[in-house]
Amino acid sequence: MKKESPKHPHTKPRKIHMIHSKRRLVQLKRREELSYNIHYISKVPVKIVMDRDFLRVSPKDSLSVLIQSLKEEETSAVVVDEEEKLLGFVTVKDILRFFEPPRGYSIVGVGLLKRFSLNRASKVEDIMVKKPITIGVEDDLGRAIKLMLETGKHHLPVVDEENRVHGLLEVKDIIRLIRIVST
Repeated sequence: MKKESPKHPHTKPRKIHMIHSKRRLVQLKRREELSYNIHYISKVPVKIVMDRDFLRVSPKDSLSVLIQSLKEEETSAVVVDEEEKLLGFVTVKDILRFFEPPRGYSIVGVGLLKRFSLNRASKVEDIMVKKPITIGVEDDLGRAIKLMLETGKHHLPVVDEENRVHGLLEVKDIIRLIRIVST
């Protein structure tokens, strides 16, 4: 029996090659758009993206006032003085650390429970980070993203030259912008 040769022996491989070429072009186009978006996002001023409506507390506020003041979406608070100058910063993690039991204790006694119960003497200044990492109000998101990646911080108080707080920049704010630009 003689094998029949196809009429167009290169049709199938050529078609596959065209599909791969189109797929590659689409990937390159997406990569180019993403590159442009990343470049664009890095140039956006922090003051455009930052949250101006953030939780402000005093160092003398009790921890119970701080905890009651936290809304569902808030995971941090900026500690300021009467002139809105930055004194410290508190995250939910800082609050949780305050309640962390010491290692090596398997039995919890009444004294230990009293230590970790929230009492009226516990103040924001007891748990706040006194020298938080900040970003300048005139900086761009490129600097903010780099700072967040280098330090592992997810929240940055936005301050001016006189250390007055103008806003709070969080990772979620940057992600929201990335979503807007990427669609």
